[in-house]
Amino acid sequence: MSDVTGTARWLEPSADRASRRNIWLACLIALTALLVLGNLANDAVLDVRYGWDTRVNCAAVDAYAGGLDPYFVKNLKGTKLSYPYLPVTLEAFRPFCAGGILVAHHKAIFPVLAVLCGLLLPGLVLPGLGLQGHGRKRPSARDVGLRVLCALGAFVGFEWVQASGNFAILSGVLTAIALRLLLSLPASGSSEDSSFPSRLAGAALLGLVMSFKLVFFPVLAALYFLPLPRGRKLTLIAMAVFSFALPILISWLAYPDLFASWQLAMAGKIPDQHLVELFESNPSLLLLARDLMGHVGLIDSKPAIFATYAVAATALVLGPFALSVLRLIGKRPAHGGGSLPGRLDRWLMDHPRMAMRITVLAMFAFYLSSPRLKEYAFFELALYAAILLVDLSATALAAALTVGLLMPSLISIVGTSLEDSFILLFSALMLFWVLLLDAGQAGRVPDTVQL
Repeated sequence: MSDVTGTARWLEPSADRASRRNIWLACLIALTALLVLGNLANDAVLDVRYGWDTRVNCAAVDAYAGGLDPYFVKNLKGTKLSYPYLPVTLEAFRPFCAGGILVAHHKAIFPVLAVLCGLLLPGLVLPGLGLQGHGRKRPSARDVGLRVLCALGAFVGFEWVQASGNFAILSGVLTAIALRLLLSLPASGSSEDSSFPSRLAGAALLGLVMSFKLVFFPVLAALYFLPLPRGRKLTLIAMAVFSFALPILISWLAYPDLFASWQLAMAGKIPDQHLVELFESNPSLLLLARDLMGHVGLIDSKPAIFATYAVAATALVLGPFALSVLRLIGKRPAHGGGSLPGRLDRWLMDHPRMAMRITVLAMFAFYLSSPRLKEYAFFELALYAAILLVDLSATALAAALTVGLLMPSLISIVGTSLEDSFILLFSALMLFWVLLLDAGQAGRVPDTVQL
């Protein structure tokens, strides 16, 4: 049987079957959207003073403008929390805090920025998912809607950003722009040379974003999976690393006194104030490892905790991702043999769209493995998921919506406390496995339906 005949048989499901699949998938998406929006609306009517992180950040900017050291909590009006960012960010955040507009109206501003993130994210279409093997020229309303829905609802990350007023919303917008620059395929007939400067800008912007929260730095290593010659990939990584280090260098050289205070604050050496620490309560694999060690009486043994964390991250996230990539290479071997890195480079360049999806999946994996994954950080994790969600098969899309959006929103809306639990981590892990299993079906005949 020829490939064309075989493909035709796959593409001949009955109209009734396609219609039924279309209906139940549309109903699931509608139900998920109702739960996501209902959960956000429910939070909006609660009599709670939200936005504590916005108040902290803008109080630090005000203290700095007034000649005070913002790393001493006693200098921050209206809060008992400490300012965690590098000194150079005090200048960067000043326009956002001017006039008190963000503090007063963040509950209206943040949803607009979250929707903007969904609109800015790039779309990646696998070969064969478009008509006659061509990718869609422009994103459909369904694709854009799913990306926005994921940004607003996945792992209830945006709910935490909205509640806390965390500036993860700003880094989220920058992340979306960086990913669009890095992952946009060149137009038909254009050379790769014309797209490389935009990728370089995207790498620089992504490195800058990672400097906001230093623990997410390993995400930059995912740029190696881009479908480019090795020299160019290493150039992008070098640019990203330089951009990551630049705010640290500027803070050290231009703000020596504040940088010294920042180091003291991060090390917990400023007495009688809030401390930002690695083991602060958060739903990360590191804290899960600590809890497990606590059950066996080793909660005070950091070597045991970090060893368990390394095993968990490898077994649940990084190891399966690496095996999946190796399996893909073995399924479609590159020409000429050679070393594993060489074969990987050739395979990625031979399958550019799949390579970009692997790049985003690698970013998701590295981010998910972070040792300090606060609840609001799940918003940025949702942005990586939003790129991959759109082109999943119908079954995988249903599973992803259920475990990543529907279940967390339902748990939150019924009043179950997500603090001091690992519900968000388990939700993200399940979604990661859905994405990973779907990636293993590269080259499948599409079974998604345009709604």
